[in-house]
Amino acid sequence: MLAVEVLFWSSLALLAWTHAGYPVCAWALARLRPNAVHAADITPTVSVIIAAHNEGDVIERRIVNLLELDYPPDRIEIVVASDASTDTTDAIAARFAAEHDGVTALVCPRGGKVAAQDAAVRETSSELIAFSDANSLWSSDTLRCLVRPFADERVGYACGRLQLERADGSNREGAYWRYELWLRSQESALGSITGGNGSVYAVRRADYAEIDTRFGHDLSFPYAMAQRGRRAIYEPRALASERPSHDLEDEFARKVRMFEHCWLMVLRGGMFRGGGALYLGQLISHRLLRYASGLLHLALLASSAALASRGGVFAVVLGLQLAGLALAGTARLRLRIPGSGLALYYVLVTWATAVALVRYLRFGVPAVWDKAEGSR
Repeated sequence: MLAVEVLFWSSLALLAWTHAGYPVCAWALARLRPNAVHAADITPTVSVIIAAHNEGDVIERRIVNLLELDYPPDRIEIVVASDASTDTTDAIAARFAAEHDGVTALVCPRGGKVAAQDAAVRETSSELIAFSDANSLWSSDTLRCLVRPFADERVGYACGRLQLERADGSNREGAYWRYELWLRSQESALGSITGGNGSVYAVRRADYAEIDTRFGHDLSFPYAMAQRGRRAIYEPRALASERPSHDLEDEFARKVRMFEHCWLMVLRGGMFRGGGALYLGQLISHRLLRYASGLLHLALLASSAALASRGGVFAVVLGLQLAGLALAGTARLRLRIPGSGLALYYVLVTWATAVALVRYLRFGVPAVWDKAEGSR
């Protein structure tokens, strides 16, 4: 049973490190060796790119929102890059382009989100390139806040804060998402974040690179910046809002698709090829082990079940896991028990990491994507 005990202790230790030990260490290091960004109120020229595939139901709202930003109109350009849309997306974008000098409508062959973004970047010449999803909305000062870190010449990438809202506009950020944003802020204070988000981010033109079109900018750009000696920063005052998925099935499917791309980058994206020892430790702790959490939980559950007859810590850990699953089950049954919603979300995300790995190994990852209906 020695091998089972090794499996138990190693999986338990790795889960404890990625979820608790690493965040505490990141928080402590950020205070012991802060690496402040020299931000300032600047107004460089910016191209805001929206890659869209069949977003006719939200693209007009998105363009209007960007036109209303508190930013000098002569310093901003809006580019809608349609990835072979077959609905009204192209017509709506073309209408805005005809009515506004600062809007460009670009029709691209079907190649996926990253291919559309690359095509749009080639058509622009601004100092900074900002990106947003078609279903996102920005606060009026978001772009001003997003460009501030670029006053520091070390910064190559900056992402803002995604805020999830109900259909009525009320905020519904959960504890897990707040935890992730807090950890992102600790990494930013240390030097560079290990992941961004597609709703609100910007890149210095000189640092933009065309990547494998199956990769997403969210994960690949931060580590690519660190490998070049550049900084990838989190700017929480740059706010974007989106509606969350309507139900658990939509959210689970979205997570699986997202983690498929994450596994591709972990296994084939050159993620661990540079950036320094500290950043390598961040990637392993926050990304590799987090994506492996589904496998680690399965290993812990199986090993603790095999060793539970010995009692002690083995029985306690098994009992805690079963209690967590039961608590998540009560949320699935819509029973209002404190902590059940968080437990269900954690189980959903964790299981999605394992399903995504299996799907990646079996089917690979396509470059093209479809919109998540529930978040529109």
